[in-house]
Amino acid sequence: MRRSSRKRFILVFSFLAFNFLFFFSVHHLLSRSDILPSKGLPETRRTVPQNRYTFAENLSSVIRHGKPWPFLPSFLPWTRNPNLPPKSCEGWFGNGFTREVGLIRPPQEGARYGFSSTRGWFRCFYSETLLSSVCEAAGLRMDPAKIRMSKGGEKLESVIGRAEVDEMPHFEPGAFALQVGKLSNGSRRIASEEFLDRYVPSGEIATHTMRDLIASIQAVEEDSGELQCDQWVEDTTLLVTRFEYANLFHTVTDWYSAYVASRVIGLPKRPHLVFVDGHCKSPLEETWEALFSSVRYAKSFTGSVCFRHAILSPLGYETALFRGLTDSISCEGVPARVLSEKPDDGKTARLSEFGEMLRAAFGLPMHRDWVKKSSMGFNVLFIRREDYLAHPRHGGKVESRLSNEEEVYVALRNWSNGYSKCKVNLVNGLFAHSPMKEQLHAIEDASVIIGAHGAGLTHVIAATPKTAVLEIISIEFRRPHFALISQWKGLDYHAINLPGSAVDPAEVISRLSNILWNLGC
Repeated sequence: MRRSSRKRFILVFSFLAFNFLFFFSVHHLLSRSDILPSKGLPETRRTVPQNRYTFAENLSSVIRHGKPWPFLPSFLPWTRNPNLPPKSCEGWFGNGFTREVGLIRPPQEGARYGFSSTRGWFRCFYSETLLSSVCEAAGLRMDPAKIRMSKGGEKLESVIGRAEVDEMPHFEPGAFALQVGKLSNGSRRIASEEFLDRYVPSGEIATHTMRDLIASIQAVEEDSGELQCDQWVEDTTLLVTRFEYANLFHTVTDWYSAYVASRVIGLPKRPHLVFVDGHCKSPLEETWEALFSSVRYAKSFTGSVCFRHAILSPLGYETALFRGLTDSISCEGVPARVLSEKPDDGKTARLSEFGEMLRAAFGLPMHRDWVKKSSMGFNVLFIRREDYLAHPRHGGKVESRLSNEEEVYVALRNWSNGYSKCKVNLVNGLFAHSPMKEQLHAIEDASVIIGAHGAGLTHVIAATPKTAVLEIISIEFRRPHFALISQWKGLDYHAINLPGSAVDPAEVISRLSNILWNLGC
């Protein structure tokens, strides 16, 4: 009996192992971009009587060469729900872009949105919650010569003193164009002011570059021969204009908006990205490159370029991360499994999903047991401010948010070295000159994150479950940025509100001791 049982065990094990290896190999081959055809869709003009494929199938044909989406434990489907309640958490942080508005429709009546025809189309998905749109176009031509801005992508040291207005895009009429059948009303502009006011409102944003870009798009009749393209970009491309591009908080809002737009459209792979701005290189650019399939600047193209499929993402100012500073967004962050079992309009896991996306983009592991990360001791990360040259108009000196920061750090170091209740590792979070992967690694390993109010604390968006946050807030900087991010991620948040700009180190140590005790130290 024992020998017979052993034989059965060996046969079953061999069968399961063979199936695992077979399916793993097939999945690996199908996901490799290097075995896909190197050439995209034909560049010649041709008209297809009717596009018989679904939009998802068409998307697969225009994003052949791109990075796959990584596995994210907190990922939930980005389904478009037309009955989604306004101001729900999914409306704020997920796919609240539920109203489809077709501005230029496909060539044939009843045809699906596709990418086989040279004639263009343009549509938007509007969010009643965020009052902004994710828009997409097929066959969109960009003429860099009609966009007034600096070239962009230069080394910072070579453009010291350059004005910010020179780096922001100013679109001349026809900077972008779409080929249509016939002009319907004699106007070459595809978007009226009424359309822009309704679906791409400026709100309180003084210069709304996405709105200005859409306003510059001109319709070109198919028979006119005016739509000449010096080159075609066959893969799906995200067009992004960055504001305050050297500030981590504002850049995270841009990253998040670009990520949301990609998911809302339902892209099967990560899109390529074009900066429609003239900013110089910055350390944060490496994260753009990690998140998306490729990055280049609009002015790096020579001559006109046509995008087979282009996506316009809302500005970072239009995300819930920024809107929450003035609007009341009382969402609670919970694990994705909780929402998967019981959907709740008052709860969200989207920021946890995005935090995982940031870590996964740099190859950091997603399968670690975060509850047991204290087995090697409790890492206490003290995020600090240090001088660095941020942008052409920056003098290289950062504004102090905690006047006795060094004193606090020394006190914490001495305390942690002598603490006997558990092992405490104090991590000196001087991040200004560190690669982003190292910064994110320190964040994911932290049991407690401490810092004065400042953009560096935006890193808590990538913190793992069970992480506690202790923010030290001087009287001049009482704003809710990081309390809100912690709330929306479901993190344990604490604050020390100061009457001035200095904190008593003993108070920090006392608060930290209580936090560690609650974590099991």
